[in-house]
Amino acid sequence: MSDKCDCGGCCGDNLKQAFEAKVQKVIEIIRPMLQNHGGDIELVDSNGSSKIRVRLQGACRGCPGAKMTLRMGVERLLKEHMPEIEQVEAVD
Repeated sequence: MSDKCDCGGCCGDNLKQAFEAKVQKVIEIIRPMLQNHGGDIELVDSNGSSKIRVRLQGACRGCPGAKMTLRMGVERLLKEHMPEIEQVEAVD
C-alpha cells in the first residue's frame, strides 16, 4: 500500500491519521496495565504503516525493566492487534 497519490499528499496524511488512530486504540488497551505500575505511554509518531515511536512515562521511564516492558508487553500487544506493525521504538 502506498502512502502517496497524485492528490498532493492529503491521502497519505489520511492514511497516517487512520493508522495512528488504530494504534491509539490499542494503546488505550495497554495503558491501564502500565498505570497500575505507576507508568503510562504516549504515541509520539509513526511512519503511517509499520513503525511507531512511543514514550514511556512515569515509573516506566528510566525503569530497568522498561526495555522488557516495551518488547514483551507493548510491542507484542500492538503486533497482536495490528500485524502490519513491524517496529516499536521508545524515545525519550
